[in-house]
Amino acid sequence: MPDLITLGRSVGELLKDSGQTVAVAESSTGGLISAALLSLPGASAYFVGGGVIYTRQARAGLLMMPESEVAVRGSTESYALNMARLIQARLNTTWGLAESGATGPSGNRYGDAAGHSCMAIVGPVEKAITIETGQADREANMWAFTRAALTLLEEAVRR
Repeated sequence: MPDLITLGRSVGELLKDSGQTVAVAESSTGGLISAALLSLPGASAYFVGGGVIYTRQARAGLLMMPESEVAVRGSTESYALNMARLIQARLNTTWGLAESGATGPSGNRYGDAAGHSCMAIVGPVEKAITIETGQADREANMWAFTRAALTLLEEAVRR
């Protein structure tokens, strides 16, 4: 199992040193992105909050995203950008980071195959990416998606 402190240290220290803040809306990572960012002492200096947006009920209640803004089919980069914008605005942070996908062992109800995830960062820089692991291993995908999201955040903060 990857070490949460190791995963979160670099970007956490970078956020803390620069006085920037982040909010996270994650789905198939199940809270691992937030846990990695929170594993460092002093995380409250940069981590404002977030949530695991795993169901329609969570999306409506936590992000207040209207059903009309939801992607018709699957996790997409535009959907991840929308999630990131909403969590950033709701919590008034420098950065909003979002992830949505299918960890496995089968695909999700939206038509995504196991190992598919879209993630996005919004703030002074906006970027969305798609990850395809080609694996059906649920836990391995959760960790792969978490690493990719934290790397995306770190690259954006460094710009």
